[in-house]
Amino acid sequence: MIAKKPAHGVHVSAHVTATNTLNVPALYVQVAERLRARIFAHELLPGSWIDEQVLAAEYGISRTPMREALKVLASEGLVTLKPRRGCYVTELSEQERSEVFPVMALLESRVAEDAARRATSADFLRLRAIHDALEAYAAANDVDKFFDTNHQFHTALQDIAGNRYLAQLINDARQVAMLARRDSLRPAGRLQQSLQEHREILEALLARDAALAGQRMHSHLLSGGGVEECA
Repeated sequence: MIAKKPAHGVHVSAHVTATNTLNVPALYVQVAERLRARIFAHELLPGSWIDEQVLAAEYGISRTPMREALKVLASEGLVTLKPRRGCYVTELSEQERSEVFPVMALLESRVAEDAARRATSADFLRLRAIHDALEAYAAANDVDKFFDTNHQFHTALQDIAGNRYLAQLINDARQVAMLARRDSLRPAGRLQQSLQEHREILEALLARDAALAGQRMHSHLLSGGGVEECA
């Protein structure tokens, strides 16, 4: 965003100008946010080549902030920069899936345990409302809305658990997991299976059974990632 010269006769203090400038994210940060959202929505598909020139023209920017934005996404693991070949949306291999989802399962099981102990009556009402939306979207077979609402449920549990360090670790891992998570709901029967897992997690939370809530969340994350539990 380019700052405009103030109209003739209008005085703008240096303090106000500096404050406003600090509140505006750098251009490449804004571009990174847009691209990240498109990757998570699978508008930019895993494994697809990113045409920097076309996207830069679409956003009305030069290729410099576009490249800086892609470097940010590469540091997050969302895109892969290949020498002399360009930039590609990261596509998780089976090995990578088998690594990231067990980590997510460990972290989110702890969140479920803590949430079961800390939740208030208002928190339970919030979780029930989100779950009711999951039921409705599953009945309509709306995978995209179910996925987004599922994310709300997990985020709500993080808020209730109240551990910002744990939340940061989960958010970092989730960004990579989300490359595959939406498609994991598309195989026949998986949407209803995920819904049933959510019912069981909510049941354990409402019973304030921390151990059971953690166990069911752990199984839910492994199931969503297509990873088998160890006996």
